[in-house]
Amino acid sequence: MSEHREVRLPEDPTGIQEPHDVLAAEEFAMPTGGGVEAGDSGFDPRTMLPAVFLLVLAALLLRRLRG
Repeated sequence: MSEHREVRLPEDPTGIQEPHDVLAAEEFAMPTGGGVEAGDSGFDPRTMLPAVFLLVLAALLLRRLRG
């Protein structure tokens, strides 16, 4: 009653014969280097910029209110 038909998939348009998974490669991409590594034990003064900015802003506001 039921016929067993062979399934034929179209060939890869890129011409790559080996199995590959583009979505997995994009999702789990390797780091390119040149970035800051986690656990790098060095002080970066740029991390203090937001706090310095807020302190300067608060000082200017207090000075304006008093004078």
